[in-house]
Amino acid sequence: MQEISKGANVSLTALSEDAGAVVVSLGWTSATGAGDADVSVLLLDENGKIRSENDFYFYNNPAAADGSVQLLGKTPTANGDEDRISVDLTAVPEDVTRIVVAASQYGGARFGDLDDLRMTVADRSGEPLVGYSIEDAGVETAFIFGELYRRAEDWKFRAVGQGYETGLAGLATDFGIDVEEDTDEPQGSAAVPDGPAEPAAAEAAVSGTVAVAVLPEEGAAPAVVVAVEAVSALVPAQTRGRAPRTTKKKVTLPKVARKSLAENDSWRTARLFPVPSLKSDKEREVRATSVLLSVMAQVPELGRRLTAGFGAPAGRMQTFTEVPLPHGDTPKRPDGVIRVERAGKLWTALVETKTHGNPLKDEQVQQYMDIAARRGYEAVITLSNDVALDGSPVVDVKIDGRRKHKVSLWHLSWAEVAHQAQMLIRHEGVGNAAHAWLLQELLEYLHHENSGCHGFQNMGPAWVPVRKGIEDETISPDDVRAVDVVESWERLIRQVCLRLGGELGQKALPVQRTRRESDPRARRVGAAAALCADGRLSAELRIDGTSSVIAVTADLRTGKVRTSVDIPAPEGSYPLATAKRLLRVLAEAPADLHVQSLVEGENGPRGTLERLRPEPGDLLPKDGSAPTGFRLSLIKGMGNTRGNTESGFIRGVDDAVDRFYHGVVTHLGAVEARGGRRG
Repeated sequence: MQEISKGANVSLTALSEDAGAVVVSLGWTSATGAGDADVSVLLLDENGKIRSENDFYFYNNPAAADGSVQLLGKTPTANGDEDRISVDLTAVPEDVTRIVVAASQYGGARFGDLDDLRMTVADRSGEPLVGYSIEDAGVETAFIFGELYRRAEDWKFRAVGQGYETGLAGLATDFGIDVEEDTDEPQGSAAVPDGPAEPAAAEAAVSGTVAVAVLPEEGAAPAVVVAVEAVSALVPAQTRGRAPRTTKKKVTLPKVARKSLAENDSWRTARLFPVPSLKSDKEREVRATSVLLSVMAQVPELGRRLTAGFGAPAGRMQTFTEVPLPHGDTPKRPDGVIRVERAGKLWTALVETKTHGNPLKDEQVQQYMDIAARRGYEAVITLSNDVALDGSPVVDVKIDGRRKHKVSLWHLSWAEVAHQAQMLIRHEGVGNAAHAWLLQELLEYLHHENSGCHGFQNMGPAWVPVRKGIEDETISPDDVRAVDVVESWERLIRQVCLRLGGELGQKALPVQRTRRESDPRARRVGAAAALCADGRLSAELRIDGTSSVIAVTADLRTGKVRTSVDIPAPEGSYPLATAKRLLRVLAEAPADLHVQSLVEGENGPRGTLERLRPEPGDLLPKDGSAPTGFRLSLIKGMGNTRGNTESGFIRGVDDAVDRFYHGVVTHLGAVEARGGRRG
């Protein structure tokens, strides 16, 4: 990969023969784990202006109808977050000469608070072509990272690195977008309500709404106004969904199911994809592959969502199963083939599927990689219940560097498939009711106990001996099996984020507090040594739209899972009034919630919510010190089996995070808003 500096440019076609479609990645890390930014893309004409509102892509307008631009969303990396954008340069309209890639922050955050700001451009196969790091970020609240621009028939990349202290509004104004800021509402701090806010009152409390208006040409229709962001003092941050804005009406499933016409619970609804008859792993793999690939071909939103990150163009998709391909004396039959046609060119990927806990086989995937290379195919996609991690590939294959044609290897988890389907039918919408119904049937199939597509379900063979060694205090600090347990723990946390994010319609991501250049393997070895020493597995996760970081700790010695969150106390407030306000906000939280005051980073008095409600003063230090914040924790048993039953460890962790989020975090929006303004 070629590194360039600010202001430099490079030809993409000079770097790769396969630069007709690229994946642009913006990455950063945050020491606190709470830093974040929203990516936006603008298509500009030769005058440096957008042609219409449809040339502005952000979280509420994530994809172009022609497939030229698609925001793929955030993905966790070993050292932070990475936001990816798929750009099909062959589909970009002729009158678009520049594609600007930017990011903006909200809530008073600045880019100087983030570390390792970086932009990379990769070709269709995922091979990084060029990278650029921003070293001088400071008070800026919006940044143009870089741009793709035409020169004759060639596309080039320029590292821009231009910052704005005026946020997304200032950036948008430069490109022909008129920004009007609503200042009718008072900007002062609002008091935390004593109880749940009424919908009308909460709606009226919204302030700071930014409207983006596309200026019409003379004689044209009135300007189109697009709401970009709204920050409310009373509405909990985690309830402010960012549903995609589209020009066409999208169909989502109703939140409340229609009343059943069945006489009793023994009547089962007829399903498009029945599964009770499946008896063997082979039958499950064949059925699962056929079901998924057929829905991908019929529902373009899902097909594009699952393949855009793998370098597939936006085009007509066809899918096939059990295709015989020559290989030595006997042909090989991959479980599936995905083929996309655009402008007379074909993109082809072979698919290898596993269900239940069956592992992917290195030798088998290697054969498919060799077949794809010989036949000029672009990718091999593995699909299983396993979750891919940076620095820990799901399968070990060798890439022959002597071959001119490159084949990329990608992995997809069944949990990711279910997440994307749920995001489309519950939150973002699809083209018509038939597509929504097909996605619902796909989800019903994946969730059925006999489908074998339930996601990561087993902590692996090292789990029982490591757990027993920790309980007996006989495990060695350098036991290599502990590293396997740490990797399984990371996979579990990523799957928890996928499930929770799909339910909420928000991005949920693990938080990594290491710098970008750190080695994932070395980090896991360090975590394994800590596990052997103190018997705890720890992780943090953050949900988009909230400032809270949820900590999850599994103590293998006590058999307990602790979920907790730290919230700061508003500056200048009276300690007793702050404690009373917090307990009022948590009126609907579980009675066994532990509340602890924090004094200069140390632990202060604590108690359960049930005990503290009649005596809020018990939460304050006896020496009169003012708490700097509060820690809220729930503790539950974590299960004793490997994770394939209701009482299993994996189910226990998932349930613990779910209960903590819905029972505690959803009540903290007013506290977060107040603390953020005072801070």
